[in-house]
Formats: sequence, C-alpha cells, structure tokens
Amino acid sequence: MSLRRTSVALAAAIAVSTLGTAMASAAPASHGGPPFPYADCLAATQKKGEARAHARWHCDQLVKKGWVSPPKR
Repeated sequence: MSLRRTSVALAAAIAVSTLGTAMASAAPASHGGPPFPYADCLAATQKKGEARAHARWHCDQLVKKGWVSPPKR
C-alpha cells in the first residue's frame, strides 16, 4: 500500500470514529429517558465494578452532560 493510500485510509478511519462518537453521545437523548436518577447511576457504575469515588466522579460527568439528574442533597 502506498503512503498516500495509507494516509487516506487513516483520515477516513478518523472521520468515521469521530462521527460515531458524535452519534453515540446524542443517542440517549433520542430515547426520551434522560435524565436518569443519580442513585440509579451510582448503583449501575458500582455494579460494573467501579470504586465508590470513581462511580461518583463518573455520574457527576454524566450530570454535566445532562444524562443524569443531579443528586438530591
């Protein structure tokens, strides 16, 4: 494979992965579900094996994106 073909293939792969990421981030909004409860987020992340502190960080990031409702304090 020539260098030019390799470069074109690499550029196409980057474009496809970027488009896929953009579509994946928009996917939850199309289901009409979010924002999900914060407690459910914590339970799901801990069930997947995340440490408690990392689960809170992860859920806080999802709150910023609007996928999870803020915790009730």
